[in-house]
Amino acid sequence: MTGTLASLGEVQIIRIMERAFGESGKTVVGFGDDVSAVKLSSGKVAILKTDMFVGSTDLPPGMTLREAAWKAVVANVSDLAAKGVRPMAGLVALGLPRSLNKQDVEEIARGLSLAAKNYGFPLVGGDTNESEDLTISIALFAVAARRQLILRRGAKNHDLVAVTGEFGSTSAGLQSVLRFRIPKRKLARSLYESVYHPKARLDLGLRLAASRAITSSIDSSDGLAWSLHELSSLSRVGIIIDHIPVSKAAGEFAVEHGQRANDLALYGGEEYELVVTVSPRNYSKACRVAKGNLKKIGYVTDEFRGVRMKLDGRVADVKKKGWEHFRS
Repeated sequence: MTGTLASLGEVQIIRIMERAFGESGKTVVGFGDDVSAVKLSSGKVAILKTDMFVGSTDLPPGMTLREAAWKAVVANVSDLAAKGVRPMAGLVALGLPRSLNKQDVEEIARGLSLAAKNYGFPLVGGDTNESEDLTISIALFAVAARRQLILRRGAKNHDLVAVTGEFGSTSAGLQSVLRFRIPKRKLARSLYESVYHPKARLDLGLRLAASRAITSSIDSSDGLAWSLHELSSLSRVGIIIDHIPVSKAAGEFAVEHGQRANDLALYGGEEYELVVTVSPRNYSKACRVAKGNLKKIGYVTDEFRGVRMKLDGRVADVKKKGWEHFRS
Protein backbone atom coordinates (compact mmCIF):
# COMPACT_ATOMS: atom_id res chain seq x y z
CA MET A 1 0.00 0.00 0.00
CA THR A 2 1.36 3.39 -1.00
CA GLY A 3 1.28 6.12 1.67
CA THR A 4 2.12 9.78 1.69
CA LEU A 5 5.32 10.92 3.35
CA ALA A 6 3.21 12.50 6.09
CA SER A 7 1.67 9.11 6.85
CA LEU A 8 5.03 7.34 6.69
CA GLY A 9 7.12 9.75 8.77
CA GLU A 10 10.90 9.99 8.85
CA VAL A 11 11.44 6.71 10.70
CA GLN A 12 9.61 4.59 8.11
CA ILE A 13 11.35 6.40 5.26
CA ILE A 14 14.69 5.46 6.82
CA ARG A 15 13.52 1.84 7.12
CA ILE A 16 12.75 1.79 3.38
CA MET A 17 16.27 3.05 2.63
CA GLU A 18 17.80 0.56 5.02
CA ARG A 19 16.08 -2.38 3.32
CA ALA A 20 17.13 -1.14 -0.12
CA PHE A 21 20.77 -0.60 0.86
CA GLY A 22 21.12 -4.01 2.51
CA GLU A 23 23.83 -5.08 4.95
CA SER A 24 27.57 -4.67 4.57
CA GLY A 25 30.25 -6.75 6.21
CA LYS A 26 32.27 -3.60 6.80
CA THR A 27 29.51 -1.82 8.76
CA VAL A 28 30.10 -1.46 12.48
CA VAL A 29 27.42 1.12 13.24
CA GLY A 30 24.65 1.55 10.71
CA PHE A 31 21.10 2.81 10.65
CA GLY A 32 19.54 3.50 14.03
CA ASP A 33 22.39 5.21 15.87
CA ASP A 34 23.71 8.77 15.94
CA VAL A 35 26.44 8.05 13.38
CA SER A 36 27.51 5.38 10.94
CA ALA A 37 30.84 3.53 11.04
CA VAL A 38 32.75 1.09 8.86
CA LYS A 39 35.74 -1.10 9.64
CA LEU A 40 39.24 -0.02 8.78
CA SER A 41 42.29 -1.94 9.98
CA SER A 42 43.94 -2.59 13.34
CA GLY A 43 40.70 -2.19 15.29
CA LYS A 44 39.98 1.25 13.84
CA VAL A 45 36.72 2.44 12.35
CA ALA A 46 35.78 5.35 10.10
CA ILE A 47 32.97 7.44 11.58
CA LEU A 48 30.58 9.12 9.15
CA LYS A 49 27.84 11.62 9.89
CA THR A 50 25.63 13.86 7.75
CA ASP A 51 22.71 16.11 8.59
CA MET A 52 20.82 18.87 6.78
CA PHE A 53 19.54 22.30 7.74
CA VAL A 54 16.60 23.33 5.54
CA GLY A 55 15.26 26.87 5.60
CA SER A 56 11.54 26.11 5.41
CA THR A 57 11.60 23.69 8.36
CA ASP A 58 14.62 24.71 10.42
CA LEU A 59 14.87 28.50 10.20
CA PRO A 60 12.94 30.30 12.95
CA PRO A 61 11.99 33.99 12.64
CA GLY A 62 14.92 36.31 13.20
CA MET A 63 17.66 33.70 12.68
CA THR A 64 20.51 35.10 10.60
CA LEU A 65 22.26 33.11 7.92
CA ARG A 66 25.38 33.06 10.08
CA GLU A 67 23.38 31.55 12.94
CA ALA A 68 21.79 29.03 10.57
CA ALA A 69 25.21 27.89 9.36
CA TRP A 70 26.48 27.63 12.95
CA LYS A 71 23.48 25.51 13.93
CA ALA A 72 23.93 23.20 10.93
CA VAL A 73 27.43 22.37 12.15
CA VAL A 74 26.34 21.98 15.78
CA ALA A 75 23.65 19.46 14.83
CA ASN A 76 26.28 17.21 13.27
CA VAL A 77 28.93 17.67 15.95
CA SER A 78 26.42 16.81 18.67
CA ASP A 79 25.90 13.34 17.21
CA LEU A 80 29.65 12.68 17.26
CA ALA A 81 29.77 13.99 20.83
CA ALA A 82 27.25 11.31 21.82
CA LYS A 83 29.61 8.65 20.48
CA GLY A 84 32.67 10.16 22.18
CA VAL A 85 34.44 10.98 18.90
CA ARG A 86 36.06 14.21 17.72
CA PRO A 87 35.49 15.11 14.03
CA MET A 88 38.62 15.20 11.88
CA ALA A 89 37.20 17.01 8.84
CA GLY A 90 33.97 18.13 7.28
CA LEU A 91 32.34 18.72 3.91
CA VAL A 92 29.60 21.24 3.15
CA ALA A 93 26.94 20.99 0.43
CA LEU A 94 24.95 24.18 -0.11
CA GLY A 95 21.64 24.63 -1.88
CA LEU A 96 21.29 28.40 -2.36
CA PRO A 97 18.24 30.31 -3.62
CA ARG A 98 19.00 32.71 -6.44
CA SER A 99 17.59 35.58 -4.35
CA LEU A 100 20.61 35.52 -2.00
CA ASN A 101 23.46 37.98 -2.55
CA LYS A 102 27.20 38.07 -1.95
CA GLN A 103 26.83 39.32 1.62
CA ASP A 104 24.45 36.43 2.39
CA VAL A 105 26.96 33.89 1.12
CA GLU A 106 29.70 35.53 3.18
CA GLU A 107 27.51 35.27 6.28
CA ILE A 108 26.92 31.57 5.67
CA ALA A 109 30.64 31.01 5.14
CA ARG A 110 31.45 32.92 8.32
CA GLY A 111 29.02 30.86 10.39
CA LEU A 112 30.37 27.59 9.02
CA SER A 113 33.96 28.65 9.65
CA LEU A 114 33.35 29.87 13.20
CA ALA A 115 31.56 26.67 14.18
CA ALA A 116 34.16 24.34 12.66
CA LYS A 117 37.00 26.23 14.36
CA ASN A 118 35.11 26.18 17.65
CA TYR A 119 34.94 22.38 17.55
CA GLY A 120 38.47 21.90 16.25
CA PHE A 121 38.20 20.55 12.72
CA PRO A 122 38.67 21.92 9.18
CA LEU A 123 36.06 22.20 6.46
CA VAL A 124 37.86 20.83 3.41
CA GLY A 125 35.41 21.16 0.54
CA GLY A 126 31.94 20.29 -0.68
CA ASP A 127 29.43 21.29 -3.33
CA THR A 128 27.21 24.24 -4.22
CA ASN A 129 23.98 24.22 -6.19
CA GLU A 130 20.97 26.40 -6.91
CA SER A 131 17.80 25.47 -5.02
CA GLU A 132 14.37 26.83 -4.19
CA ASP A 133 15.04 26.56 -0.46
CA LEU A 134 18.14 27.24 1.61
CA THR A 135 19.86 23.93 2.34
CA ILE A 136 23.04 23.46 4.36
CA SER A 137 24.18 19.85 4.43
CA ILE A 138 27.19 18.93 6.56
CA ALA A 139 29.13 15.66 6.41
CA LEU A 140 31.70 14.87 9.10
CA PHE A 141 34.47 12.28 9.13
CA ALA A 142 36.45 10.83 12.03
CA VAL A 143 38.58 7.81 12.90
CA ALA A 144 38.39 6.05 16.25
CA ALA A 145 39.13 2.76 17.95
CA ARG A 146 36.13 0.42 17.72
CA ARG A 147 36.08 -0.05 21.51
CA GLN A 148 35.99 3.73 21.97
CA LEU A 149 32.49 4.14 20.52
CA ILE A 150 29.58 4.53 22.94
CA LEU A 151 26.46 3.29 21.16
CA ARG A 152 22.75 3.68 21.81
CA ARG A 153 22.60 0.03 22.81
CA GLY A 154 24.43 -1.11 25.93
CA ALA A 155 22.25 -0.02 28.88
CA LYS A 156 21.86 -2.73 31.53
CA ASN A 157 19.53 -3.45 34.41
CA HIS A 158 20.19 -1.12 37.39
CA ASP A 159 22.19 1.38 35.31
CA LEU A 160 21.52 5.01 36.17
CA VAL A 161 20.16 7.40 33.53
CA ALA A 162 21.71 10.87 33.39
CA VAL A 163 21.75 13.97 31.19
CA THR A 164 24.30 16.73 30.64
CA GLY A 165 21.98 19.69 31.16
CA GLU A 166 18.48 21.06 31.58
CA PHE A 167 15.60 20.91 29.11
CA GLY A 168 12.67 22.96 27.91
CA SER A 169 14.41 26.20 26.92
CA THR A 170 14.32 25.51 23.18
CA SER A 171 10.63 24.64 23.22
CA ALA A 172 9.85 27.75 25.26
CA GLY A 173 12.04 29.90 23.01
CA LEU A 174 10.53 28.61 19.78
CA GLN A 175 7.01 29.10 21.07
CA SER A 176 7.94 32.62 22.14
CA VAL A 177 9.00 33.65 18.63
CA LEU A 178 6.63 31.48 16.57
CA ARG A 179 3.41 31.58 18.57
CA PHE A 180 3.67 34.71 20.69
CA ARG A 181 5.66 36.80 18.18
CA ILE A 182 8.25 37.93 20.70
CA PRO A 183 11.31 39.46 18.97
CA LYS A 184 14.44 37.42 19.59
CA ARG A 185 16.21 40.44 21.13
CA LYS A 186 13.64 40.39 23.95
CA LEU A 187 14.09 36.71 24.82
CA ALA A 188 15.74 35.71 28.06
CA ARG A 189 19.39 34.91 27.43
CA SER A 190 19.00 31.14 27.94
CA LEU A 191 16.05 31.02 25.52
CA TYR A 192 17.93 33.10 22.95
CA GLU A 193 21.05 30.93 23.06
CA SER A 194 19.07 27.69 23.01
CA VAL A 195 17.27 28.66 19.79
CA TYR A 196 19.77 30.88 17.95
CA HIS A 197 23.19 29.83 19.22
CA PRO A 198 23.07 26.22 20.49
CA LYS A 199 26.20 24.37 21.54
CA ALA A 200 27.23 20.75 21.20
CA ARG A 201 28.62 18.90 24.21
CA LEU A 202 31.70 17.68 22.37
CA ASP A 203 34.37 18.03 25.06
CA LEU A 204 32.05 16.52 27.66
CA GLY A 205 31.18 13.62 25.38
CA LEU A 206 34.86 12.95 24.74
CA ARG A 207 35.65 12.94 28.48
CA LEU A 208 32.75 10.64 29.33
CA ALA A 209 33.67 8.18 26.60
CA ALA A 210 37.33 8.17 27.62
CA SER A 211 36.35 7.44 31.22
CA ARG A 212 34.65 4.18 30.15
CA ALA A 213 32.01 5.00 32.77
CA ILE A 214 28.96 5.17 30.48
CA THR A 215 27.23 2.17 28.91
CA SER A 216 25.09 3.89 26.25
CA SER A 217 24.62 7.39 24.89
CA ILE A 218 22.45 9.44 22.53
CA ASP A 219 22.17 13.06 21.42
CA SER A 220 18.89 14.63 22.59
CA SER A 221 18.12 16.83 19.58
CA ASP A 222 14.93 14.89 18.70
CA GLY A 223 13.60 15.40 22.22
CA LEU A 224 14.32 13.95 25.65
CA ALA A 225 11.39 11.52 25.57
CA TRP A 226 12.27 10.29 22.08
CA SER A 227 15.92 9.82 23.08
CA LEU A 228 15.00 7.81 26.16
CA HIS A 229 12.77 5.56 24.07
CA GLU A 230 15.61 5.00 21.60
CA LEU A 231 17.95 3.89 24.40
CA SER A 232 15.23 1.65 25.78
CA SER A 233 14.44 0.06 22.42
CA LEU A 234 17.99 -0.59 21.25
CA SER A 235 19.17 -1.83 24.67
CA ARG A 236 15.98 -3.88 25.15
CA VAL A 237 15.36 -2.52 28.63
CA GLY A 238 12.91 -0.26 30.43
CA ILE A 239 13.66 3.19 31.78
CA ILE A 240 12.04 4.83 34.80
CA ILE A 241 12.38 8.61 35.12
CA ASP A 242 12.09 10.05 38.62
CA HIS A 243 13.35 13.56 37.92
CA ILE A 244 12.94 15.88 34.93
CA PRO A 245 15.56 18.66 34.78
CA VAL A 246 13.47 21.63 33.61
CA SER A 247 15.37 24.85 32.96
CA LYS A 248 14.42 27.90 35.01
CA ALA A 249 13.41 29.82 31.89
CA ALA A 250 11.19 26.98 30.69
CA GLY A 251 9.56 26.75 34.12
CA GLU A 252 8.80 30.46 34.10
CA PHE A 253 7.45 30.27 30.55
CA ALA A 254 5.17 27.37 31.51
CA VAL A 255 3.69 29.28 34.46
CA GLU A 256 3.16 32.41 32.38
CA HIS A 257 1.44 30.59 29.51
CA GLY A 258 -0.43 27.86 31.39
CA GLN A 259 1.63 24.96 30.09
CA ARG A 260 3.24 21.95 31.72
CA ALA A 261 6.93 22.47 32.30
CA ASN A 262 7.58 18.73 32.15
CA ASP A 263 6.03 18.55 28.70
CA LEU A 264 8.30 21.35 27.46
CA ALA A 265 11.30 19.41 28.74
CA LEU A 266 10.24 15.97 27.52
CA TYR A 267 8.83 16.71 24.09
CA GLY A 268 10.50 19.92 22.88
CA GLY A 269 13.57 18.76 20.96
CA GLU A 270 16.48 20.66 19.40
CA GLU A 271 18.45 20.66 22.64
CA TYR A 272 21.91 19.29 22.05
CA GLU A 273 22.48 17.60 25.38
CA LEU A 274 23.64 14.02 25.88
CA VAL A 275 21.47 11.33 27.44
CA VAL A 276 23.58 8.53 28.91
CA THR A 277 23.36 5.42 31.06
CA VAL A 278 25.98 4.76 33.71
CA SER A 279 26.80 1.73 35.81
CA PRO A 280 26.08 2.61 39.49
CA ARG A 281 29.64 1.75 40.49
CA ASN A 282 30.99 4.24 37.93
CA TYR A 283 28.56 7.09 38.55
CA SER A 284 30.88 9.01 40.88
CA LYS A 285 33.65 8.72 38.31
CA ALA A 286 31.34 9.97 35.56
CA CYS A 287 30.32 12.95 37.69
CA ARG A 288 33.96 13.85 38.33
CA VAL A 289 34.75 13.65 34.63
CA ALA A 290 31.67 15.75 33.78
CA LYS A 291 32.76 18.43 36.27
CA GLY A 292 29.28 19.01 37.61
CA ASN A 293 27.52 18.76 34.24
CA LEU A 294 25.80 15.42 34.80
CA LYS A 295 22.34 15.09 36.35
CA LYS A 296 20.73 11.78 37.33
CA ILE A 297 17.14 11.54 36.09
CA GLY A 298 16.26 7.87 36.55
CA TYR A 299 17.35 4.27 36.19
CA VAL A 300 17.22 1.21 33.95
CA THR A 301 15.11 -1.86 34.67
CA ASP A 302 14.59 -5.23 32.98
CA GLU A 303 11.00 -5.51 34.26
CA PHE A 304 9.44 -3.95 31.13
CA ARG A 305 10.27 -2.23 27.84
CA GLY A 306 9.63 1.44 27.24
CA VAL A 307 9.83 4.60 29.34
CA ARG A 308 7.81 5.45 32.43
CA MET A 309 7.75 8.47 34.69
CA LYS A 310 7.53 8.07 38.47
CA LEU A 311 6.80 11.42 40.09
CA ASP A 312 4.90 12.27 43.30
CA GLY A 313 4.16 8.61 43.91
CA ARG A 314 2.44 8.14 40.55
CA VAL A 315 3.68 6.12 37.57
CA ALA A 316 2.74 7.04 34.00
CA ASP A 317 3.96 6.04 30.56
CA VAL A 318 6.10 8.58 28.72
CA LYS A 319 4.93 8.87 25.13
CA LYS A 320 7.40 8.24 22.35
CA LYS A 321 6.95 11.71 20.99
CA GLY A 322 9.48 14.20 19.67
CA TRP A 323 10.61 15.80 16.44
CA GLU A 324 10.04 13.63 13.36
CA HIS A 325 10.27 15.10 9.87
CA PHE A 326 7.07 14.85 7.76
CA ARG A 327 4.98 14.39 10.93
CA SER A 328 6.05 17.03 13.44
